[in-house]
Amino acid sequence: MEEFSTLLLGETGTGKGTAAAAIGRSGFIPFDERKGRFAESFAGAFVAINLSQFPEGLIESELFGHRKGAFTGAVEDHEGVLTLSSPHGAIFLDEIGEVSAPVQIKLLQVLQDRVFSPVGSHETRRFQGRVVAATNATLEELRRRGTFRDDFFYRLCSDTITVPPLRQRLAEDPGELDELVAHVLRRVTGTESAEVAGRVREAMEGCLPARYPWPGNVRELEQCIRSVLLTGRYDPDLRAAAPDLRSALLKDMDAGALAEPRAREAAGAHYNLGVARALAGDRESAAEHLRAALDHVPGDRRARRALEALERAGVLEAPDAIEDAEAR
Repeated sequence: MEEFSTLLLGETGTGKGTAAAAIGRSGFIPFDERKGRFAESFAGAFVAINLSQFPEGLIESELFGHRKGAFTGAVEDHEGVLTLSSPHGAIFLDEIGEVSAPVQIKLLQVLQDRVFSPVGSHETRRFQGRVVAATNATLEELRRRGTFRDDFFYRLCSDTITVPPLRQRLAEDPGELDELVAHVLRRVTGTESAEVAGRVREAMEGCLPARYPWPGNVRELEQCIRSVLLTGRYDPDLRAAAPDLRSALLKDMDAGALAEPRAREAAGAHYNLGVARALAGDRESAAEHLRAALDHVPGDRRARRALEALERAGVLEAPDAIEDAEAR
């Protein structure tokens, strides 16, 4: 699998590092029957480095290593992470979008030819292992500006995975929040307690607005739970969440979700009657009920789609048109 690199994309805090560790530690390690053990340790098969934490002048040294005297302060030989990577393991290059063009060129050689040279040396070494890289930057924008090389991108993108933000995960499966809270509590407290999890969830509901978008993603959720355990509350950064909250509010307004309960109930009743009349072939009565539903809730998309389908269709096609509108 060393010829296949993996590129992880996604917002900060979504868990790209966890995903990289899972990928890096899932490689095949052969069992040495003669010695009665695996060829190498699973724990040592994954080496991670955050490229954004090093100044430009030290990144090459950390990646490729250096020889004594290669630059001021190089008082002894240093092995880089490419040397430390094992034949059956992987290296994780976090924040790959932060590296300069010269470093990208040298990493491109590693990906293409599987060779590199330590800083201050002409010795050629072979890289053995798999590369997993990650960034929270928008690579399309970086490529457009010319700060991220196209050839480097195309060597990295053989396996591209986008880690979804927490708000998307919860929109698709609201129950996942309870699972995440229970998981974080087990890791933080070392025990599993449904009572504690329930209290934490109750405190979170009292501190957070409905459908809070979690701009900090899973990392923010972890800190929220820690804050609740320590102080009993969490103060979210509503300024960072404001764009997502505004979008959700506008979406609700458009869909009629903010209408009065009685208006929604009346609109639903008229919609159901309209569909029933249309399926029975009474096109005029169906249209009247659908218009009544829109009078109660102007943003009712179901009623609007059904009415538009009904108006486009003839008398004989009305039942099929309504069924198609409901399917959408």
